[in-house]
Amino acid sequence: MSDSCCSTEEAGHKEHDHDHDHDHDHGAEAKEGPFKIFVPAVISFVLLLSGILLDYYIQPQWFTGYVRLLWFAVAYLPVGLPVLKEAAEAIGKGDVFTEFFLMGIATIGAFAIGEYPEGVAVMLFYAVGEIFQSLAVRKAKGNIKALLDQRPDTVTIMEGNETKTIKAEATKIGSVVQLKPGEKLALDGELISDTASFNTAALTGESVPDTKKAGDKVLAGMINLNTVSLVKVSTAYADSKLSKILEMVQNATAQKAPTELFIRKFARIYTPIVALLAVLICFLPYFFAEGYVFRDWLYRSLIFLVISCPCALVISIPLGYFGGIGAASKHGILFKGSNFLDIMANIKNVVMDKTGTLTEGVFKVQEVFIKPGFDKDQVLQWVNALESNSTHPVASAIREHVGEVDRDIALEKIEEIAGHGLKAEIEGKSLLVGNFKLLDRFKVDYDTDHNAIVYTVIAIAHDGKFAGYLTIADSIKTDAKEAIRRLHAMGVKTTMLSGDKTNVVRFVAEQLGIDKAFGDLLPEDKVSKVKEIKNSNESVAFVGDGVNDAPVVALSNAGIAMGGLGSDATIETADVVIQDDKPSKIPVAIEIGKETKKIVWQNITLAFTVKAAVLILGAGGLANMWEAVFADVGVALLAILNAVRIQRMKFS
Repeated sequence: MSDSCCSTEEAGHKEHDHDHDHDHDHGAEAKEGPFKIFVPAVISFVLLLSGILLDYYIQPQWFTGYVRLLWFAVAYLPVGLPVLKEAAEAIGKGDVFTEFFLMGIATIGAFAIGEYPEGVAVMLFYAVGEIFQSLAVRKAKGNIKALLDQRPDTVTIMEGNETKTIKAEATKIGSVVQLKPGEKLALDGELISDTASFNTAALTGESVPDTKKAGDKVLAGMINLNTVSLVKVSTAYADSKLSKILEMVQNATAQKAPTELFIRKFARIYTPIVALLAVLICFLPYFFAEGYVFRDWLYRSLIFLVISCPCALVISIPLGYFGGIGAASKHGILFKGSNFLDIMANIKNVVMDKTGTLTEGVFKVQEVFIKPGFDKDQVLQWVNALESNSTHPVASAIREHVGEVDRDIALEKIEEIAGHGLKAEIEGKSLLVGNFKLLDRFKVDYDTDHNAIVYTVIAIAHDGKFAGYLTIADSIKTDAKEAIRRLHAMGVKTTMLSGDKTNVVRFVAEQLGIDKAFGDLLPEDKVSKVKEIKNSNESVAFVGDGVNDAPVVALSNAGIAMGGLGSDATIETADVVIQDDKPSKIPVAIEIGKETKKIVWQNITLAFTVKAAVLILGAGGLANMWEAVFADVGVALLAILNAVRIQRMKFS
């Protein structure tokens, strides 16, 4: 990192700088198989082992002087040259104190004082450690890509009555794709067949069959379960929902967690300091120590340099966060950056919208009351026509109850009044459809006690007169109560904010056991409520659609969007996306954040404790190069194994 000792300029190795760009040229790791990248290390190991046998056991007369030096030099080159090359390139860019520079100086210094086997061994173990680190990052990224990008390369399209197989990338919008049972959809589209069941695990983490009907949206990655289905392509291959999700997760580590940023800054200061200390260890004792032997103090300073490399920190910390992002994606939770893992780990308050978050968002008309003197069918047609201008789920419920919109109804001056409802003119007379606050605003008298109704109520007024109302009910999600219970078990407070009327909101809150609930809220009221919670210096996560509640999402520490299968805008604006709309994934997201943070701090503690101990021993002459190797490469490998552990954990 160029600002930390490893020559990668961002992202604490930036996932090893594009899968470890340098990789010390270990067989070009990103392009070659895992066995080929070990070849230089194997050659070096064989030569080192045979050199040690010749040196200490067989001891032939010819294995001395330049022959011995040449033997170990050849053993050093396969693993040492790539490191020295990286050091030179970094110095050329003005970045002197890199990990490669430290390892190069330490090992060349070992050769200079005649410690050839140790010089080779240090570089060999370092190289092997780097290979394992690279493979760990490669595997973490591969796991996420394999999980998400499961689209087939080819698709079968219909041309008249004939079928033709073409590349998925070449499929044009409007093409009709034939999907056989067991096949995976490669592009987003619209179902043409009457019905079809799909496994949506690639998108949601859930394999429960999802039945779609003609006209419904189906997405790339879904698996057709039973009958041959036809899908009309609506989105280009590169623009599919799965492509955007994959891109988002792959780029997630661009958003750095505070811990990562701290380590990068720390390493930038730390590395020059330890280099200076190594120089002082070598030369300063000349003025104080009796019987000063330059070779002995140089050896100590070289050990100090090897120990000081902050490999374990700069590799394992980003890998830990990447592992957390990967673990979350397996559960259908997408984090937009590692910083949000830290934020979710510290969340003390979860504030939730009601509709679509804790309830299904699928409304059904329960009761229709139209006052005498009004034509019931005509009023309902007017309401249906006006509500067709809204994207709110209530509009869908009214359309399902009334039927298709009558396009002959001429509405004028249509206006949406935030938090109230819709206003328009029909045949020169006003039409109001919304909550009773809308009627109050326009001073319409009514004789209904709407607060006594434990349903969402849609009030109607025509020409300044109260015309009646519709009641609409929404069912609570099956896992909502369990989600609230788990949040409380974690010590997280829960609040529900809704524009729906207060008695409906309180009724839902009581059923779920939510701590606080507020209804009849305008968008600015929701902002005020969240500000109140934040003023108590506690972190807040807001769960909603991420679009309509944009001001609250922006104000909260973490914005969580329910409905990753919904609008593209949701994926783009939220910090965390729950793809299957399940509120039970909210505590899972917090739990993954906590586990990730725990692992990262375990690695930091391990690295600092071991390194501090061996640094002191090395400076005092009580540790040799082998202890130095363990403190550097050994600790790094232990930290990496700990970091990838999170991807094997089970969260429910």
